[in-house]
Amino acid sequence: MQLNEVTIRVRIGGDGPPLLLLHGHPQTHVMWHKIAPRLADDFTVVVPDLRGYGESSKPTYDRLYK
Repeated sequence: MQLNEVTIRVRIGGDGPPLLLLHGHPQTHVMWHKIAPRLADDFTVVVPDLRGYGESSKPTYDRLYK
């Protein structure tokens, strides 16, 4: 997903009501690889890499310190 200059890596699959799975530190969306396919039987599973993790873009230095 691209939003302005930010890229968020997200995987979406399944069918049904949306279910957002967020990872913790220091993981990425891959931590859900065992449970996400099972949940996708009943839900539309949305699994992003949070900003700065995995394949999602990282904030630039100048944005961090303004």
